[in-house]
Amino acid sequence: MLSKFIDTHAHLYEETFQQDISDVLQSAMNAGVEQIVIQNVDSTTIDGMLQLEKIYSAQCLPTMGLHPCSVKENFIDELKLVEDWWSKRSFVAVGECGLDYYWDTTFKEQQKEAFAFQIQLAKKHKKPIVIHSRNSFYDSVEMIKHSQDGTLNGVFHCFSGSYEEAKEALNQNFYLGIGGVVTYKNSGLKELLPKIGLDKIVLETDAPYLPPVPHRGKRNESSYIPLIAQQIAEIMNVEIEVVAAITSSNAEKLFQLV
Repeated sequence: MLSKFIDTHAHLYEETFQQDISDVLQSAMNAGVEQIVIQNVDSTTIDGMLQLEKIYSAQCLPTMGLHPCSVKENFIDELKLVEDWWSKRSFVAVGECGLDYYWDTTFKEQQKEAFAFQIQLAKKHKKPIVIHSRNSFYDSVEMIKHSQDGTLNGVFHCFSGSYEEAKEALNQNFYLGIGGVVTYKNSGLKELLPKIGLDKIVLETDAPYLPPVPHRGKRNESSYIPLIAQQIAEIMNVEIEVVAAITSSNAEKLFQLV
């Protein structure tokens, strides 16, 4: 029997998928990836994301938020649009949002303002938050701690930090999103994962980015989730079916899919 997987983070509306998205989604289904959480970035990605949901509603589950790399001079207008969408309908999470100090810190304070706004949005709508925290983990987790009242939860997307950072995230009732990086030789996740176990892990691709071995340098796809799960299974010394069952159950709880 085919294991059931959930890809908790993908951007399948990107231009690279426009010509063959139906094949991409069918390949994912054939690989057991029954649900894919499609992460919003900003006002330019909403239409494509919602179109995917309209056509593939059973498989594509949209979020709504503002990515930190899209926080520019007009970020207030972008946040108003996000808030407006939340007033009209529900989504599975607030995101992708957070802080990014890797690409550009010109709007660092505005990123914090936007993140704080979206944390409150998540609390208001009782939804999880999807955190992008590149080169900014401790600032991100401090902002979560400041707003934590026991109801706030979510996932640190693309986690590849230290054991100490993992503990900080887990102590705030957050999950760790593990993707293709786990298959990279020097990721550090091989040492980390056995220390934290499977109970707070969800699987993700971040497609079309960060493909797992042996697809590095190519387009990532949701159908590669089993490659990530297999690597985790080998690290944890369990069967892939165990990884599939626990991570899918975690994702269902986190995104309120059951």
